[in-house]
Amino acid sequence: MIRNSARLATATALALLFSPIHYVFAQDQAPATSTPEAAAPAAPVAAPVFPAPDPADFTATAPTKDVVNAFMQANLGFDVNSMWQVQAIQKTQIPGISKVIVFVGDKTGKQQPYRFAFFTMPDEKHIIVGEKIVPFGDRPFAENRAMLQQRANGPYRGSAAKDLEIVEFADFQCPHCKAAQANMDKLVADFPKARIVFQNYPLPSIHPQSSIAAAYGVCVAKEAGSTAFFQFAAAVFDGQDGLATPDGATLTLNSAVTKAGLDPAKIAACAATPETKATVESSVQLSKDLDISSVPTLVINGREVPANAPYETLKQLIQYQAKMDGVAQ
Repeated sequence: MIRNSARLATATALALLFSPIHYVFAQDQAPATSTPEAAAPAAPVAAPVFPAPDPADFTATAPTKDVVNAFMQANLGFDVNSMWQVQAIQKTQIPGISKVIVFVGDKTGKQQPYRFAFFTMPDEKHIIVGEKIVPFGDRPFAENRAMLQQRANGPYRGSAAKDLEIVEFADFQCPHCKAAQANMDKLVADFPKARIVFQNYPLPSIHPQSSIAAAYGVCVAKEAGSTAFFQFAAAVFDGQDGLATPDGATLTLNSAVTKAGLDPAKIAACAATPETKATVESSVQLSKDLDISSVPTLVINGREVPANAPYETLKQLIQYQAKMDGVAQ
């Protein structure tokens, strides 16, 4: 379920779909060339050839070309067919803010190359792309990774260590979150050394029963730990249609609590307390501090990824991020 704005995903920006900057990259995409009805068969495609950068377009001292390349590598390096070229790093009329232009393409030549432009902030840790503020630098996900290691305290599966931490932000009433659970179960099996955390991100403006479902989940985890929580969560997602009404939600949540081996009355009483509501709100605030704008979202060592992406792509991204961070998988 999208919140605030739609995701922009196009064929020419496929790799960027799995990065925080995918929300805005496609706006700079060049239009596709139309093909006449009687056109001859297409010639074999080849990698694009970018024009040589003009040294006159490198007027800013920061960021350096090396930092821009490291940023692009962090975002696109998981795809061996991705290619790019830093075309300009220019001063602007505002001290400390530079304009950067990068040409991005595909080595197979099957995807249309495009121009990616952004402005670096004076802190050299963030950039502005369209309407988004995006982490930047040679290790752009490091700050978010540290934030999650400190504050992602939801129930988890897998390792107690946080070297490879995959945090799922989800809403129990979101159909896309339900669909993403198949991916989550596969990740648990394929990455036993990872810590895979569930964080509540209810969106009550569009899912009215999501907050109470989140509160129940907090209390199940508090009462009986992570194993009971994931039994509860599986039952809630399986019975998600029952969350459509308040009465249906009560029946669905109580049934899920029972399946987790707990007392529904005790969990309901816990869910109504200010302490529990504060715990849910703390998880929501973490989502906002990470600038997560949709559910379901995974954050892999600080790197934001749609949780319902194709599974093999998720595996590829996790393996790449773990390698970048020098941690065991």
